[in-house]
Amino acid sequence: MSKCATRIAYGKALAKLVQENERVVVFDADLAGSTKTAEAKKVCPQRHFDMGIAEGNMMDVAAGFAASGKIAFASSFAMFASGRAYEQIRNTIGYPHLNVKICATHAGLSVGEDGASHQCNEDIALMRTIPGMTIVQPCDAAETMQAIAAIAEVDGPCYVRLGRFDVEDVYDENYHFELGKGVTLRKGSKVAIIATGLMVQEALTACDLVDADPTVINIHTIKPIDEELIIETAKTHDVIITAEEHTIIGGLGSAVCDVVAEQGLGCRVYKIGVKDTYGESGKPRELLRKYEIDAQAIADKIKEVL
Repeated sequence: MSKCATRIAYGKALAKLVQENERVVVFDADLAGSTKTAEAKKVCPQRHFDMGIAEGNMMDVAAGFAASGKIAFASSFAMFASGRAYEQIRNTIGYPHLNVKICATHAGLSVGEDGASHQCNEDIALMRTIPGMTIVQPCDAAETMQAIAAIAEVDGPCYVRLGRFDVEDVYDENYHFELGKGVTLRKGSKVAIIATGLMVQEALTACDLVDADPTVINIHTIKPIDEELIIETAKTHDVIITAEEHTIIGGLGSAVCDVVAEQGLGCRVYKIGVKDTYGESGKPRELLRKYEIDAQAIADKIKEVL
């Protein structure tokens, strides 16, 4: 099974898109080699703009281009794209509902050795609070390629969460991405694991570590979330376990709980994710294990709740 970081797939998708659509313009904050927007620069340098280490300014400039009819893709590390530039995203992109696609790489604990200052585990929560913001977190290369093409067709702001860490392929060339629609990867009973990003692979691995037969669902679009699928899952399962490489406050788990609670459904929901804490420097796999957000943690939770 091949491996590829979603940020690398993003670079390939963006290079393809910028050649196919002359409205697409690309912005980066002195990180093009890491975010992989350099791939777009290679094929279309006249529509790639390096804004320096100034994410707030980058978002404002991207908004200006979008207000002029362009489709602006703006990239930096998730910590800086969502955190440092939050005010500009809220007021300059979100409020006027401009066509800016914020593609943030190096999200979550799997940034690894860069440590807590760069391990952004709060970005989905921040972006969920912005009215009209679409949020996507693909799980592998094939899904990333299709997700980037899909958000280019959305008229309005989007936040795409991408990783540094190589992840196994979940899908092949026959996969069809549909914005806002979750994907049932494995149909089981009693327990359903609803995962996003690299936790999809962890959820699938967890199935091999338990005697139970859990359902596994990939929620790639966190906002707008697939309420229909969540409601159906809550009605047909005793327990839902959400799994995300993000704080359990305000992310996928919170979004799923919102749907279940609002519908008055009796299904129990347990959230696996980063608890109310910062990360630390370490190797990605070791961090996932220490913070109990790997396949073993999911398997342990399944055994606990059954």
